[in-house]
Amino acid sequence: MAALDLTDPVFVADPYPAFAAARVDGPVRYDEASGMWLALSWRHANQVLRDRRLGRLWRDREPVARFAPFNALHRHQMMENEPPQHTRLRSVVAREFSRGHVERLRPRVAAVAEELLARTHGPELDLIADFAEPLPVRVIAELLGVPEADQPLLRPWSQAIVRMYEYHRSTELEDAAVAAATEFAMYLRELARSRRTVPGADLVSQLAASGELSEDELVASSILLLNAGHEASVNAFGNGIVALLAHPAELARLRADPDRLAGTAVEEMLRYDPPLQLFERTAREDTTIGGVTVPAGRKVAALLGAANRDPAAFPDPDRFDIGRDPNPHLGFGAGLHFCLGAPLARVELRVALTTLINRCPDLTLTADPIRRRTFVLRGYTEVRVHR
Repeated sequence: MAALDLTDPVFVADPYPAFAAARVDGPVRYDEASGMWLALSWRHANQVLRDRRLGRLWRDREPVARFAPFNALHRHQMMENEPPQHTRLRSVVAREFSRGHVERLRPRVAAVAEELLARTHGPELDLIADFAEPLPVRVIAELLGVPEADQPLLRPWSQAIVRMYEYHRSTELEDAAVAAATEFAMYLRELARSRRTVPGADLVSQLAASGELSEDELVASSILLLNAGHEASVNAFGNGIVALLAHPAELARLRADPDRLAGTAVEEMLRYDPPLQLFERTAREDTTIGGVTVPAGRKVAALLGAANRDPAAFPDPDRFDIGRDPNPHLGFGAGLHFCLGAPLARVELRVALTTLINRCPDLTLTADPIRRRTFVLRGYTEVRVHR
């Protein structure tokens, strides 16, 4: 059976050949290191995400006293709950992520994208630090009502917290996550209290005024939206631009017809090298997937990157094709926990992509991109380009 080590730096750098080799051995396999089953095919990863016998059942990280701030943020958020709790929490914020509301944000996204590129000087820029990171952070922060002066606090807190989702962590990273969870929650609690006193048109004000969430739920929901609202966009854009620059014929094709191809290009960026590689479920009863039975109480994970390169679902899956259609990728998940912010992320990615190719006619890499050393959340820390 082909080896699959989720913590091996060689695997993390490029997991796709290992996925292909492992899929030949079977669509679902048990992973000794993580103690869970892994679904590698599109069909079975899709089942993991949709099967209601499998759920997001939160278990506090232990020791509980040490991880109390981190646990609190997750125990009270929609992503770690099942109906009816999930339904109640999701419905409260879903109104603000309706397609019409997101479309109204498009001009603001475009204005921020133009501003960020105009702010950089000289022929070279770092696409991550100068463009891909600040764009979605600004958008989601403004949507929730975080003052501009406080927005630089968000990304470090978020990055510290999401490192807890990896399967290889040091004590230092865990301590940093707990500290970030403490500080982030304290900040959002104070912001919510101030919005109750002096409300605005932002989402935190609306959530606070609704009275439908407890203070803990409001804080947890806001932090989930702030974290998820930019982590996926930052990494999807970085991964996708690197793929686009590695395929100059596809970049030329996009430049020649951006109005027709920008939308499908974004979907292919999400399929080809997705920002989220793994999403867990817990079996609520014995559940058979791909001929393998996952016992009640045990975990199974959909490997989204593997599913998105499955030849049974995508013809010539290792080819980067910006016109690919249909493209039923799992980049935003599927089923009950499908990403609530997907419409906003798609708008951000499409606007960022078209703004970049319009304003940077000579877009080329000037150095090898620097990859994050993480598997679950896949992205780059630096992508230097000439424009």
